[in-house]
Amino acid sequence: MANLPRDEEGNLIVRIGHSPDPDDAFMFHAMTTNAFPTPGYNFVHELQDIETLNHRAMNCELEVSAVSIHAYPDIAENYALMNCGASMGEGYGPMIVAKQGLSLEDAKSSVIAVPGLKTSAYLGLRLAWGDVSVEVVPFDEIIPRILDDT
Repeated sequence: MANLPRDEEGNLIVRIGHSPDPDDAFMFHAMTTNAFPTPGYNFVHELQDIETLNHRAMNCELEVSAVSIHAYPDIAENYALMNCGASMGEGYGPMIVAKQGLSLEDAKSSVIAVPGLKTSAYLGLRLAWGDVSVEVVPFDEIIPRILDDT
């Protein structure tokens, strides 16, 4: 921690990358609202989509960051996993979403939007369905594109 920059009051600056998703917002709520004192530290929250955070971690740009488990092998030399967080679970995600009535076979033969090629969503898709056609689409644009048929 000695290499961390300091703010004008001499506090260590710790940049924390996380997504604006509700689960990340919940995990960091107490810290972002100063619900508990952290003397000597200035936590700076950088909200970005998970694929951007994956690549920022690969470039060692953040002291703490949410990342996809798929990206972890690429950053394991420089980062340790924390025992909190995880945006995966049965009925939660990652998951395939589509308009009602689309058959499984039609879904598999369609272009599938993924939030990035280093995301857990992409890894899970490949493990479950193999080599399917994908397009990288920012996470917050996937549902609107499905609804708009684009």
